[in-house]
Amino acid sequence: MNQAKNAAIALAPERLLGIKRGVEKESVRSLPDGGLAMTPHPNGLGSALTHPHITTDFSESQVELITGVHAGVQECLDQLQQVQTFTDSQLGDEMLWASSMPTCLPEDDAIPLGQYGSSNVGRTKTIYRMGLGYRYGRRMQTISGIHYNWSLPGVSSEQYFGLIRNFRRHAFLPLFLFGASPAVCGSFVAGREHKLQALSEQTMHLPYATSLRMGRLGYQSDAQASLAVSYNSLEGYGASLQDALTRPYPGYEAIGVRGPDGNYRQLATSLLQIENEFYGTIRPKRVIRAGERPLHALRERGVEYVEVRLMDLDPFEPVGINAQTVRWLDVFLLHCLQTNSPPDTPAEIAALARNQHKTAERGREPGLQLERGDAQVILVEWAAQLLDEMLPFAAALDAAHGGADYTTAIHAAQHSVLAPDTLPSARVLRAVQEEYKGSFVDFVRAQSAAIQRAMRHAPLDVQQAAHHRQLAQISRDEQRHIEQSDSFVFDDYLKEYLSPARLVLKR
Repeated sequence: MNQAKNAAIALAPERLLGIKRGVEKESVRSLPDGGLAMTPHPNGLGSALTHPHITTDFSESQVELITGVHAGVQECLDQLQQVQTFTDSQLGDEMLWASSMPTCLPEDDAIPLGQYGSSNVGRTKTIYRMGLGYRYGRRMQTISGIHYNWSLPGVSSEQYFGLIRNFRRHAFLPLFLFGASPAVCGSFVAGREHKLQALSEQTMHLPYATSLRMGRLGYQSDAQASLAVSYNSLEGYGASLQDALTRPYPGYEAIGVRGPDGNYRQLATSLLQIENEFYGTIRPKRVIRAGERPLHALRERGVEYVEVRLMDLDPFEPVGINAQTVRWLDVFLLHCLQTNSPPDTPAEIAALARNQHKTAERGREPGLQLERGDAQVILVEWAAQLLDEMLPFAAALDAAHGGADYTTAIHAAQHSVLAPDTLPSARVLRAVQEEYKGSFVDFVRAQSAAIQRAMRHAPLDVQQAAHHRQLAQISRDEQRHIEQSDSFVFDDYLKEYLSPARLVLKR
C-alpha cells in the first residue's frame, strides 16, 4: 500500500488532467422477435468504410460506434449516447442487442460479412472477415463488447508495456467486477463441444460465470495460444507479431488463400492475416497513417495509447457502460502503470490464461482460487488487496478533478467483492431465471427494447441530427472518391499491402 501511495503522490494533478480516453462499442442488430437482422448496414448511417463514428465490426449485422478522444469521462459517454441515439433513429423496427453474447443466430455460413464497397481497401476488409469465418467460425465473431482506449501524457513505450503486463496479471479483477455474460442462446454453441449447462430449452449458462465472452467459448484460438507473446518490450512484442504475420500455419494453408472457384477465402495463410487478428485483453496502439501497417506505426513512433478489450456490454446500461465503470478503469490503469511490473515469463503467461478462463467461467464460485506465482490465492482476497492499493490513485484523481467520484468507484467495487450477488453477471442470471423463465433471449430482447424506447423518447435536437446526417453523407462521398481513385489492380494492391517489408523500419 505504501508503494501505491507513493506512486500516486508522484502523479501531478496537471498530468492526471491530461488523461485521454475514447470508447468503441459493438452491438449486433436484432429483429423485434430476437432474431439476427440480416439486412445491409442502414444507408442512413453512411459508409461503414469511412464514417468516423459509425461502422461495422465482423458482420454486416454488427454495428460499431466510436467516440472521439476526450479529456472528460462524461463528455466521452455523452458523445457515445448521441451517436447511439442517431444510429437507433435509422434502424426502423430493428434494435441494438444489449448483450455481448449474440441473439439467436442462423447457420454459421448465413451470418453476413461486413461489406465496404468495391475499393481495394474495402475488398480487403471483407476478405479478412471471410478468413476469420474460415478460421474460427462466424458465430464467434458476432460476440460484441466495449473497447476502452486510454493514454496519459509523458508515458514511454517501455512504461506502457509495464502497464500492459500488470493489466494482464490483474485482468481477473475487471472480469469479475464487470463481466455480464453468464448465459447465451443455445444457437451459439449448436454443434460445438462445450461445458455449459442448460438453463432452459434455448438457454445455456454456467452458474458462477462472469463473462462467457472471455472464456473458452469466446475469443479464443488454439492456433494463437501457441504464440505466447511476451510484453517485455516493444522489440520483443513486434518480433512475435511479425513472426505470426509471416509464418505459414498448416491449418490455414489447408484452407488456401483462394478456393477452387478462384475467389479469395482469406488474405494469407500465416498464423495471423493482419495485426488486428491477434486477440488479447489489452493491446498497445498507435494511430496509423493512410495505408500504414499498425506494427510499422508502433515500431516507428512507439506506443501512443492502450486499448482495453475485455469489457462486456452491461445490458442494464443504455450505452453498455456507465461513468462509474469508466472511472474505475482509469484508476485501475493508473495502478497498473505506476506499480512495479516485473518481466513476464512463458510460465506466467500460461498461468494468466488459466486465471482468465477460471474467472470467466467460475468467477463467482465461493472460495475460487487463482494462481499467483507459485501460490494459490483466493480470488476475492486478491481482489480486495488490489482495490485497497487503488485507493491512493483514486484520491489523486479526485484531487485533480475535484469531488470524490473516483474514490466512490473504488468503494463500490469493494462492496461488490463482499456482495458478489450484486455483480452484473449475477444480476443478469437472476433476471433471466426469475423474470424471463430462464430465457436469455427474452431477457436481452426486453432490455434492448427498453433502451430503444428511452432513446426514441429523447431524440437528438435538430442541430445534432443535421450534423449526423451530414457526417453520413460525407462518408458516402468519401467512399465513392476512394473507389474512383484506386490505381492498383486488387491482386497487386494486396500483395503490396501484405509485403513483410511494410512491417519493418527502413534504416
